[in-house]
Order: sequence, then C-alpha cells, then structure tokens
Amino acid sequence: MEETYLLNVEGVKKKILHGGQGELPKLQDGSKITFHFQTLKDDFERTVIDDSREAGIPMEIIVGKMFKLEIWETLLSSMRTGEVAEFWCDAIHTGMYALVSRGMRRIAEGRDPLEGQKHRCGMGNMFDYHSTGYDDLDELQRTPQPLIFIMELFRVEEPSAYKRDTWAMSREEKLAAVPILHSEGNRLVLRKEFGQAAAKYQEAVICLRNLQAKEKPWEDGWLKLESLVTPLVLNYCQCQLELGEYYEVLEHTTELLQKHNGSPIHDNAHYPCVIWIPMSNAEPVTQGLLLLWLVALSCKTPTGGSPLPADNAKAYFKRAKAHAAVWNEREAREDFLRVAHLDPSMAAAVKKELKQLGERMRKKHVEDRKRYQGLFQPPRGPRASEGQENRQLPPAGYS
Repeated sequence: MEETYLLNVEGVKKKILHGGQGELPKLQDGSKITFHFQTLKDDFERTVIDDSREAGIPMEIIVGKMFKLEIWETLLSSMRTGEVAEFWCDAIHTGMYALVSRGMRRIAEGRDPLEGQKHRCGMGNMFDYHSTGYDDLDELQRTPQPLIFIMELFRVEEPSAYKRDTWAMSREEKLAAVPILHSEGNRLVLRKEFGQAAAKYQEAVICLRNLQAKEKPWEDGWLKLESLVTPLVLNYCQCQLELGEYYEVLEHTTELLQKHNGSPIHDNAHYPCVIWIPMSNAEPVTQGLLLLWLVALSCKTPTGGSPLPADNAKAYFKRAKAHAAVWNEREAREDFLRVAHLDPSMAAAVKKELKQLGERMRKKHVEDRKRYQGLFQPPRGPRASEGQENRQLPPAGYS
C-alpha cells in the first residue's frame, strides 16, 4: 500500500484513475520507462501546461541517468503496466519542471534542446532568469508552484532488453560495444552497404570519445582509447570516399592528423623533402608539376618531432584521394608524398595514384583550354569579311 500510493514520500499525493496489471516493476539503473504524461496547474481551471499525446510520441526516461525531474522516477516506480494515475506534487519537487519542459518542447519542434543553455548545474540554470522562450514556463520559473501530473505507464524494459543509446551506457558497456560495432561495420562494407557501415563506425567512435572525455589528454588511458579511435575514423573515411563525401573525408582526416602531429600539417617546414619540379614541356606549371616522390623514400623523420603513427600514412592517403577528387592538385600531391615517406610499402600505390592524378589534371586542363580559348578572340567568318567590304573609304587626302 505504501509503495503503491507513495504514502512515505513527502509532498506527493496519488490517485489511481485506472488500474494496471501485474506486479510493481523492479527498476534498476538503466531500465527504460515509456509513458504518456499530462502536466496541469493546481488551479480552479486545472490549466494544461504540457501533454505528450499532442506530440504523438510517448515520453522515455532511463532510470539512474540523472533526469532533472527526479520525482518522476519515484512516481513511475509506484505504477503497474497499463495504470493511469494522477499525482499532486508540492513545489519542492517541481522547481526544475520549466527547464525540463523547455527541452521537451524544443525536441518536439525539431530544435536543439540545449540551445542557449549555459554550462552549469541544473540548479544554476534554474536561477538563470533569462526567458525560456515560453511565457507559461517563464511564470513557473519565476514562481515555483505545485503541479499535477497525470501519467499512463506503457512498459518498463530491463537494460538488456533494448538497444541503449550511447549516452545511457556505462563505461563497461561502451567498451564492450565498440568491437561489436566495428565488426558489424566491416561486415556491411563487404556487402558494399557503405552508408550503414559508416553509421556503425561513427557510433563506435562516439562511445570511445565519451570515454576519452573523462581521461586526461595524452596520458596512458587517453592514448589507449585513441589507438582504438583511429582505425574506426579511417574506416569511416573510407566509407565516405566510396559515397563521394569528399569534404567530409577532408574534415575528419585533417582533424585526426592535426591531433597526432600536434601542429598545422600544411607547414612544409616540417617536411623539408617536399620537392616540386616543373615538367619540361610547355604546359603551365600548376598543371604539370612532377612530384619527385622517390626522393621522399630517403628522407628522415620530419624535423622537430618524433616519428608519426603508422596510421597517419593511411590518413594522409585517404585525404590525398579526397583532395584529388575535388581538384586540389597541390594538396593531393603533398599528401601522397607524405604517404610514401611514412610507409615505403605503399610506394607502388602512391605511384599509381600520382599517375592517375596527372592524367586527370591534364585532361581537365585540355578541356578547360578548349572551353575558354575563343572567349577573348575577335569573331571570324563571313560576317566579319562582309563588314570589311561595306566599310566606306575616307575622302581623298584623308588617311
């Protein structure tokens, strides 16, 4: 009786409107609760503030994940599946409702729920008297008051019974999920389902980045996680290359390389062996630069730093291909040079890519020259000669 009616919870009164089925659910950290709710003011009109049915999507919360309105977990723990109940809650339990409601409304509107929120604890945000953007919520924020919640419980799922979002996983669960997601991504690549494979790799990276955020950068724990992140990012970039998302590849590979190198990577001072030699024919230098990549094989480690990770060669290679795809010839050649320097075993692949790049750039140059060659030349043909014949001669004595 006490558990069902919350008789031992101060500032809460419960009334069952429709009985549920089965026993009271045994909630544990990670349990997912799905329910509909309606929020009303405790006034004569029982003014409706929010109603999840209007949005058409039930509410979901994960137990133990610091939901700002903690009293809701207590209320739902007293309900059976299918039960509809009305709860009167004193102002001591409803002070955070305006912030919770603002986030839910923004999600329903397709907006960022954290838009405009300052980085501080929930209580700090409560005393930030900037407008929530909704007049009724501004009133609740200024003057906390008792509220009525009408809830209908649909289901309670154990942590192992549903696919959990990354943010809801524990550290152990995230670490366990990474190799599974990696394997699923590889399997999808073999089936040439690159979009779905990229999503798997991305999800695995998010798991690891969440864990990295709790480690001190460049210490052992952080570096171990980074060693798991790098191949996943490279696999993700390979999928994006297959999908033609070249600028996405440029963004992620550049971020990865900057992090590993610790300095801007377009600074050729770190790579003293970058050599450009114009071809002997009459083509413009920008189209006919010959990269002496064989020289790179004999170059030493870039000055001012330790040897770069082996995976950097793969990152440079993927970025070079993306540069080549969007006609960034110089950048592509520079990155291919770095690949040959960092991993001599890839020299044959680099030579092939450089040959293809040269052929594509020459073809593009010829096409561009044909397209623009007549743009600034005077017109020629019958009309031009007719104009010459019809032109009157000047009178005698005039030139």
